[in-house]
Amino acid sequence: DPATVTVKTDEATLASLAGKHPIIDEILEYREATKLKGTYLDALPGHIVPKTKRIHTQFHQLVAATGRLASTDPNLQNIPIRSALGRQIRKAFVPREGCTLLSCDYSQVELRVMASLANDVSMIEAFRENRDIHTATAAKVWGIAESEVTREQRSGAKMVNFGIIYGISAFGLSQRLGIPRGEAAEIINNYFKEYPAIKEFMDRTIIEAREKGYVETLSGRRRHFPDLTSANQTIRGNAERAAINTPIQGTAADMIKLAMIRIDNLLRDSARQTKMLLQVHDELVFDLAFTEQEELVPQILHAMETALPLPGDVPILVEHGTGPNWLAAH
Repeated sequence: DPATVTVKTDEATLASLAGKHPIIDEILEYREATKLKGTYLDALPGHIVPKTKRIHTQFHQLVAATGRLASTDPNLQNIPIRSALGRQIRKAFVPREGCTLLSCDYSQVELRVMASLANDVSMIEAFRENRDIHTATAAKVWGIAESEVTREQRSGAKMVNFGIIYGISAFGLSQRLGIPRGEAAEIINNYFKEYPAIKEFMDRTIIEAREKGYVETLSGRRRHFPDLTSANQTIRGNAERAAINTPIQGTAADMIKLAMIRIDNLLRDSARQTKMLLQVHDELVFDLAFTEQEELVPQILHAMETALPLPGDVPILVEHGTGPNWLAAH
């Protein structure tokens, strides 16, 4: 009966139909462009302070429970990066005259922290040998040589690597990868077989958190979890996932904050022209004076890579780039 048919046009439904009909792609593009225009192009100029001709965001220390910084008025931590059109917004952020923008980004820092906290020999070895961690994981999970890993398998392994940190379920992984639930469950089981210390770390973290009532980051920041003893399974499950994630994400947050203090001291003590502009979770953005570039960049990278050494000698890697705008630098 046509009268009872429900037509869905929400984002997820249309995205799942992308490529099936030209108008669907056009609707998705139009919606993205409308959102980008309203949220960024129209809104950001209104935040420019006339006196400085700059935008000054507010950073908050105590909003995110894991210890990450949050940004408001406006939020400069959610400037798009995932889509080609969204990335164009970053071209609007430019340096002063005589400067270039420098972007320094911790590479896969949460995975490195997880490998360290769990003391997983296999994962630590992959990082020490500077192998591509997602390719290495794909090879292990699918039982093939790294040279045989396809792009799809690497993409799937990447989803698993980052999903494990956030307690992804077989159902969640099946939705993300568009595969049957049983296949997703097998991938997760294989993952824990290949990285047994990760599973042990997760189980141990929940048990200790339930006993103590809190978890700690590497530098000793505590987050309390009264919901771990909840009779409600959903509430308890959410608390367990957060208890596993907090030491990982929280340690990464501590690391970049410690690096920021060191870099701030470095820039102040030597009265540099270079300014630290933004922190976007694992990334720091600088207004870098050309005259200071050669000397400062290695010092900034060193400060970031040594701010919080990880147990097990897990190497920290910081990737960097420079350019005439934020997009080019990143």
